[in-house]
Amino acid sequence: MDKGSKIYVAGHTGLVGSAILRKLQTEGYRNLIVRTRRELDLCKQSEVEQFFSEERPEYVFVASAKVGGILANSIYPADFIYSNLKIQLSVIHSAYLYGVKKLLFLGSSCIYPKVTPQPMKEEYLLTGVLEPTNEAYAIAKIAGIKMCQAYNSQYGTNFISAMPTNLYGPGDNFDLQTSHVLPALIRKFHEAKLSGQPVTIWGTGNPRREFLFVDDLADACHFLMNNYDGSEIINVGVGKDISILELAELTGVVVGYKGDIVYDQSKPDGMLLKRLDVSRINSMGWKATTDLRDGIARTYQWYLTHDIAKNK
Repeated sequence: MDKGSKIYVAGHTGLVGSAILRKLQTEGYRNLIVRTRRELDLCKQSEVEQFFSEERPEYVFVASAKVGGILANSIYPADFIYSNLKIQLSVIHSAYLYGVKKLLFLGSSCIYPKVTPQPMKEEYLLTGVLEPTNEAYAIAKIAGIKMCQAYNSQYGTNFISAMPTNLYGPGDNFDLQTSHVLPALIRKFHEAKLSGQPVTIWGTGNPRREFLFVDDLADACHFLMNNYDGSEIINVGVGKDISILELAELTGVVVGYKGDIVYDQSKPDGMLLKRLDVSRINSMGWKATTDLRDGIARTYQWYLTHDIAKNK
């Protein structure tokens, strides 16, 4: 990408999209295109095609998606599969129709089977049954991957796909009904610090997860857009995992919480271990750089200055 290239970031107000936009601005790209949901409904094919026809972006980052944690995925599976399929169909097809030079589609580590060797390699895709708690979302993301590969095969497009691990960072969603585990922990510990109440966490605390700071993902997306051409998916992560119990204790320390932690074992754990094999992207010359404790501290500071003020 040249500094003057027309670049469209779909989903620029979300966790991932805002980080990609920050990265591009920092790198000096000066022809960035964004639209809010009110200005452009990505679920409506006609609106998206009109937008691409008028703007003619050269490069596209598909960071728009309906996302959520175990609770949201369990309650709203129809919303997750419908909205994500519609967004992907509209944006990817329009990118083909209007001659986009390159598109980066963002998937998720939940595309991999529930039972699979660890760490998870890219070639494990579609080798087993998915984790039931996020199956609808995973199927939508797999469809997006396969759509990019099909368009590359049939039309000669240059649509690449990156699979990030669990993300967190500034701009995260801290709603306890729809958030992922780390922002939920930050909010729970902060509120418990103020109230003096114990913190209740879903499951046993035994599952192990990998967490990637969102600005590291943005850096990886910029790297891949400039250095990778191919239909094979690329994992993006840190290559290290931590148990939910250890994560809770670390988050409590960062927030300054000194009370009790209770584990509600009647709630689901999800996959017991989920860590990406990141040897492919590491061999290309990219590695994550943000320490987990530092990333949690930066995310907590963002929460204090943005999310609390927003909800007053």
